[in-house]
Amino acid sequence: MGNLLKVLTREIENYPHFFLDFENAQPTDCEREVWNQVNTVLQDSESILSGLQAYKGAGQEIRDAIQNPNDMLLQERAWNSVCPLVIRLKKFYGFSLRLEKALQGLLESLTCPPYTPTQHLEKEQALAKQFAEILHFTLRFDELKMRIPAIQNDFSYYRRTISRNRINNMNLDIESEVNNEMANRMSLFYAEATPMLKTLSTATTNFVTENKTLPLENTTDVLSTMASVCKVMLETPDYTSRFNSEDTLLFCMRVMVGVIILYDHVHPNGAFNKSSKIDMKGCIKVLKEQPADNVEGLLNALKFTTKHLNDESTPKNIRTMLQ
Repeated sequence: MGNLLKVLTREIENYPHFFLDFENAQPTDCEREVWNQVNTVLQDSESILSGLQAYKGAGQEIRDAIQNPNDMLLQERAWNSVCPLVIRLKKFYGFSLRLEKALQGLLESLTCPPYTPTQHLEKEQALAKQFAEILHFTLRFDELKMRIPAIQNDFSYYRRTISRNRINNMNLDIESEVNNEMANRMSLFYAEATPMLKTLSTATTNFVTENKTLPLENTTDVLSTMASVCKVMLETPDYTSRFNSEDTLLFCMRVMVGVIILYDHVHPNGAFNKSSKIDMKGCIKVLKEQPADNVEGLLNALKFTTKHLNDESTPKNIRTMLQ
């Protein structure tokens, strides 16, 4: 199996176990077509994150303009500061649409017969790695976005100004870039606390809905298997010792949390139910054993972006662990 290092000779608690080579997996001939399509999207992910990280906002310019409504120089300065930011926000939003298509392409490959989801993940490690990279990017993007309140302030100012200027019959070039319809879609995207996770959750749900002949379990088993694989790798020193980079630990943690959230949104009973194929107690325990700075955002993601945590069917000890 090349990059696949098979796991423990016994099955622990009936959860699937094998080693996914997140660092070195390369596409086979069978994977290459889908891998190339997804790679075209993923190769832009770092520049998207850099653009978001560098986002400073136009808060001061906007405040000056609002406080001095008759000063046209200040109005112009605020507008000229906000417009390039809105173009950047459009780029981020456009990337989320590309990521949605990439995810659905991967799900199609990783769930199709005749292989089981576990066999797919074992045989198609390069695609599994790309799926993990999408989740890793998503959680990093959302962690950054939550720390930048300027995004929504800037965009709100843009929309108010567009409306006001349209009334005044002012000709604005940016309207061809971000028209009213695009602004509405972007507004819904940025109103979410975790917009990229929301995009992936919706994409996964739509994938299940649109592929009516494909059993739901094919999709949820891919997610639960990924969660199990990440948990085992994180808690097994023999596996973590094979990582070439310490960053792979955090990568595994983000991927584990990402697939749990997707599973919780797609499976009717969610991830926390006793019937769940994800060992939630074990996953949370693994996270809590890591340095607090590394996992605070991930534990918050489980608390605030899952769908079923507060269901009556969620065991109290699981809720307690996440308090």
